[in-house]
Amino acid sequence: MHLASDVGMKLLSVVALMLLDLIASVSSAEASELSAIFNGKSFHLGASQDWNEANYGLGLEYEFASKSRWRPRLMANGFRDSNDKMSYMAGGGLHRNLFATKRMGDFYVDAGINAFLMTRRDVNDNRPFPGVLPSLTVGNRYAGLNLTYLPTQAVEKLLEAQMQDDSLSGIIFLQFKVNISPRFTAD
Repeated sequence: MHLASDVGMKLLSVVALMLLDLIASVSSAEASELSAIFNGKSFHLGASQDWNEANYGLGLEYEFASKSRWRPRLMANGFRDSNDKMSYMAGGGLHRNLFATKRMGDFYVDAGINAFLMTRRDVNDNRPFPGVLPSLTVGNRYAGLNLTYLPTQAVEKLLEAQMQDDSLSGIIFLQFKVNISPRFTAD
């Protein structure tokens, strides 16, 4: 295994352990959520090259209890990237609840931003680099779908280089999440 891959895996492991420790310290009476993340699909918008769009992988997401419409969260996961290589990320986000109803199992729509450290073989030889991306979550107390958008301009600015595929206008990532500790609300 490549040394930098070991660093990425260790980073993910440390963040996952910190996340589990944090979760254990939070009172079960609070309406916080722990979700298993299943990475699955990406769409390379306008791409002329064939990219891996089966981004399989696993992770965790923890949403802190909040009395406001703002919902802080932590996340860590590993997945097959667009080049079909393992990538790892860990970070946090702040999302605002845009819509919520008691119907359909407490259906909600949240939008926000995620900041993270990520490793990729083709970026800094798998050394962690920072990222910030917009995100949208649609779900209910049992499951949800995370959608993240990566504009081409953000990649070019971060890497200070042109994309390999000039026709690519952006990438949409989809993750399926299953609540391990669903929020049950009093009726």
